[in-house]
Amino acid sequence: MSALPADQWRAELAAWAIPGHITAAVADSPWVLSRQVFARRADRVAASPSGPSFERAAAALDPPGSVLDVGSGAGAASLPLLRRCTALTAVDAEADMLELLSQRVAGRGGPPVTLVPGRWPDVAAAAGTADVVTCHHVVYNVPDIEPFLAALTAAARRLVVVELTERHPLVSLNPLWLRFHGLVRPDGPTAGDLLTILAEMGLQPGHQRWVRPSGRDYGSPDELVDVTRRRLCLPPERSAEVADALADLGVDLDHPPDLGSSGRELVTIWWHGRAAGRAAAPGLAFP
Repeated sequence: MSALPADQWRAELAAWAIPGHITAAVADSPWVLSRQVFARRADRVAASPSGPSFERAAAALDPPGSVLDVGSGAGAASLPLLRRCTALTAVDAEADMLELLSQRVAGRGGPPVTLVPGRWPDVAAAAGTADVVTCHHVVYNVPDIEPFLAALTAAARRLVVVELTERHPLVSLNPLWLRFHGLVRPDGPTAGDLLTILAEMGLQPGHQRWVRPSGRDYGSPDELVDVTRRRLCLPPERSAEVADALADLGVDLDHPPDLGSSGRELVTIWWHGRAAGRAAAPGLAFP
């Protein structure tokens, strides 16, 4: 018998673990991304909101309502919604990310903000409910996906909007893992797998595939090289080799992309919330 979709999701994420002898050889964590990368991305999308994820959430905030941003980072999901947001609750495991978001909301004269440090769904009770729940680029970090998704659903009165890359965000680094470590990396799970899990949970998700406009998340080629080096568990003295490898992949270091985000092919997924008092806003198109 084949594995259940949620079990397969968990197994495929477990396959991304880096062998201990590789992580033990370097001091830097491969899982830490520059905070300024998150901040630049949040500022860019807030300045010019667009795309299906923004459009779905904004439509659900007519009339204006509250927003719960799970895995908020610096606010790329929630900052574009401030004009229709009456109250914002942000959840993130990193306190400095919450501070970046709080500063940006205050700088825009935004609504009251509640900051909830911790991991979802562990802090779901503290975060409470909201009209719209957003969750962008988080689910590939969640092995136990069904409780995570169920808690998002239980927190939303109107709509849940999830954004993720079509493929696991680190797939684009796979050729470099093979080049530097001789290690074959996984290629799953995918957004399609998440849609299957949601359907099996009875949530009837809608979805839209789209391409994110290009944008500059890194301040310099050196910053991209440094982040890529850390992700590959290589020491600083191999930075020049990493730069050469990126050039061999066709990466334009003068306009550095986020190589660890597997390109610009995204999927927006949305479904009904089930929090008490749920009411569809006028004109809101559910799947």
